[in-house]
Amino acid sequence: MKPDIEIARSVKMKKITDVASEIGIPQESVEQYGKYMAKVPLGLIDEDKVRKGKLILVTAITATKTGIGKTTASIGLALGTNRIGKKAVLALREPSLGPCFGMKGGAAGGGYAQVVPMERINLHFTGDFHAITSAHNMIAALLDNYLYQHQAEGFALKEVLWKRVLDVNDRSLRQIVTGLGPRTNGLVQESGFDITPASEIMAILCLADSLDDLRRRIGNILLGYRFDGSAFTVKDLGVEGAVTALLMDALNPNLVQTTEGTAAFVHGGPFANIAHGCNSVMATKMAMTFGDYAITEAGFGADLGAEKFLNIKCRKSGLRPVLTLLVASLQGLKMHGEVPLEKIKEPSLDGVRKGFGNLDRHIRNLQGFGQTVMVCFNRFASDTEEEIELVRRHCAEMGVGFAVNDGYAHGGDGAVDLARKVVETIEGHPSGPLEFTYSDGDSLKEKIEKVARGIYGAGNVIFSKTAVRKLETAEKLGYSGFPVCIAKTQYSFSQDQKAYGAPEGFDFEINDIVINSGAEMIVAIAGDIIRMPGLPKHPQALDIDVENGFINGLS
Repeated sequence: MKPDIEIARSVKMKKITDVASEIGIPQESVEQYGKYMAKVPLGLIDEDKVRKGKLILVTAITATKTGIGKTTASIGLALGTNRIGKKAVLALREPSLGPCFGMKGGAAGGGYAQVVPMERINLHFTGDFHAITSAHNMIAALLDNYLYQHQAEGFALKEVLWKRVLDVNDRSLRQIVTGLGPRTNGLVQESGFDITPASEIMAILCLADSLDDLRRRIGNILLGYRFDGSAFTVKDLGVEGAVTALLMDALNPNLVQTTEGTAAFVHGGPFANIAHGCNSVMATKMAMTFGDYAITEAGFGADLGAEKFLNIKCRKSGLRPVLTLLVASLQGLKMHGEVPLEKIKEPSLDGVRKGFGNLDRHIRNLQGFGQTVMVCFNRFASDTEEEIELVRRHCAEMGVGFAVNDGYAHGGDGAVDLARKVVETIEGHPSGPLEFTYSDGDSLKEKIEKVARGIYGAGNVIFSKTAVRKLETAEKLGYSGFPVCIAKTQYSFSQDQKAYGAPEGFDFEINDIVINSGAEMIVAIAGDIIRMPGLPKHPQALDIDVENGFINGLS
C-alpha cells in the first residue's frame, strides 16, 4: 500500500467552506486558513444539541511500540457511519511536533482513514501550539521581570514553580539555570522546560468552556510561593488579560476534513501519559452540535486517556459518552501476551490468548464507569482469520460487542460493519449514568490511590516525602476538590514500561506533584516519567525531507 502521505496527497479535498456547509455551519462564520482549514467561532455551539447528542469515546488497550491504531479507528468509524446514512463528526487532538520529528511520527490517522491536509495538520497547522508555547513562556518572562523589578522593594518568592515549554523533544532542557551573567540578565535561579503538550496552558485551553473561563483559569495559575507560604498567581502578576489576548484565536476549534470529506474538529493536544490526553471541550461540543454522532478519542490506553476523559473532562464539562469503543489489534495483544517483537507478525493463538488479560482489564475498568463497551478490532495485513475469530469469540464470552475495522486499507467501505454495530449498540444498549472512580470530597491522596488500585491494579501506593509535602500544600491552598491526573508510562498499567499484560499487586510510586490550579487538577508524577521527552537513536526527522516542493517522510 502507498505511504500515508502519498494517500493523503492523492485525495481531492473539498473547499473547507463546503465541508462547513454540509454539516450546517454558515460559510460566513468560517475563518479560513487557506482553502482547506478553518477556525469556527465558539458562539455556534448549541448546548441543547450537546445535551441531546450522541458522544462516542474511542480508546484502546495499553499502547505498544507496534501501534494500536486508535486515531485510524476513530476516523474509520466516522467514515463508515456516514456511509450508512448517519451524520458523524470527529473531534480529535492536534499532533505535537515533538513526536512528529521524534519516535512516533504523525498523528493524523493512517492509510485511507486520515484527516487532511495531513502535512499541515502534523506541522504548524493553524498555530495553536505556537500560541500556547508563546503564552506559557510569556508568563515565565513576565514573572522573571516582576522578580527583577521588585527586588529593591524586598519582594521575592520562596519557591518559583513555573517552568518553560517548547514543542520539541530536547532532553538537555529538562533542567537549566537562568539569569547567568551580569545582574541585568535577571536573577540566577534553577528552571527547566516541559514539552508544550504538558503545559498547563494546553490543559486550560482544552478544559475551558468560554473566553471568560479561559481568562479566569489563566489568572488562577499558581506561579510560586511567598515566604509566608501563600500562593502567588498570574492574577497577582496582573497579566491574565495579556495572556488571554495571545490565546483568543487558538481557543476557536479548527475545522478540517477526512480523506472522504467528513468534517473533523482537530483542536488541542495534551499527551495522556503526562497530561490529561483529551481534545478541547469546545471542539467536542462543536462536533455534538453539528453531528448526529460525535466521535472523539482519548490518548494512549484506556488506563490513561479514557480514565482522564471520564474522571476529569466529563466530570468538569458534564459530557457523557453513550458508548466507549475499545480498540485492539493482534500485534498489540501478542505484545501483551509476551510474544517477542521480532515474531509479532507471525501467527500465535497462544500469544493472543495471553494478551486477553490486558484487554479484559480495560473492559472491566470501562464498565466500572457505567460504560457500554464494544471492541473495535483494527485489522493489519499480517492478521489471520483464525486469530481474528479467537478474539471475536472471546469478546462474545465477555459479553461485549465486536467488529472489525478495515478503514486503513479500504476507507469508509472497510468500516461499514463497524459503524452498523456501533449504531445498533447505541440504540439498543447505551451507556448508563457515569460513575466516577472517586468523589470530589475524597482527599487528593485517596483519589490517587483509588485510580492506582482500582484502574491500574496496584497493591501499595507509595508517596515520596516531596509528594506528601506538596499534597498537603495543595490541600491547605484549597485545591482538595480537584480531580487528579496521573502521569505515568503509556506502555503498562504499572509504572514499569516493560511490565506488559495485566500486572497486579505491584508497588506504585508517586515521586512528585504538580499543582495545576488554573486547569483545576493535580498532576501526580509516577515512577520515572518525564515531561520533556528526548529523541530516539533514529528520529523521524532523519526521514523527513522536501523534494520537488513536497514534504516526504511524515507518517
